[in-house]
Amino acid sequence: MTPTEKRASGNPVKQAEINLTVKQQREQRRQEKLAEYQKQLAKRRRSKLVWWAVGITGALVVVAVVVASFVFAPAPAVQYEAGGDGAEIEGVETFTNETLHVEDPVDYPQSPPAGGAHNPAWLNCGIYSEPQQNENAVHSLEHGAVWVTYDASRVTGEELDALKAEMPSSYVILSPYEDLDSPIVISAWNAQLKLDSAADERIPQFFEEYWRNQNVPEPSATCSGAIDGPGKE
Repeated sequence: MTPTEKRASGNPVKQAEINLTVKQQREQRRQEKLAEYQKQLAKRRRSKLVWWAVGITGALVVVAVVVASFVFAPAPAVQYEAGGDGAEIEGVETFTNETLHVEDPVDYPQSPPAGGAHNPAWLNCGIYSEPQQNENAVHSLEHGAVWVTYDASRVTGEELDALKAEMPSSYVILSPYEDLDSPIVISAWNAQLKLDSAADERIPQFFEEYWRNQNVPEPSATCSGAIDGPGKE
């Protein structure tokens, strides 16, 4: 029996495998490896696309956050120079009040007061949602602060926001005040202005003249480090 005859088999599948030449077997293995390589290559490409998509999405999120931080950031506080140049502002009343430290309540000639005897402890400057003690706020006026008071029943919502937008970052007190005869009253040491609207152009004019006025009794004194009144924001 020849070698070929010895390799013959009665099983068709087995016989087909036997009949493959060495060259055919190598070609089959090469094709299998090529197919596996192409499969892995496609997988890596899909993975790169996913990471590119993730990276681009992350970058867009960062850009959106940065843009939003500028768009929705609160507007910077208005800046004024220390006043006291003697500018005349229509409607401003001026007074002559003494400066004296007292422990007892004071009956002030103006309402809100615009100077006079006051408590030894000043009111820390800032925005308050509740009325404040006259005697402490007047001490802050002595240091060059401006006290902005408003009728909480008439100045609300957007009107109150507009009023806050005129406030500098320091040396100012904003608080509601009971029984005002005008919606808004702005007071400095020995000066006062009554207003009907937060849009009145005289508000920044008043600040330019009386904010940190160098003619107050204590022009270089601080407006912090003493008493926080109720409702400080």
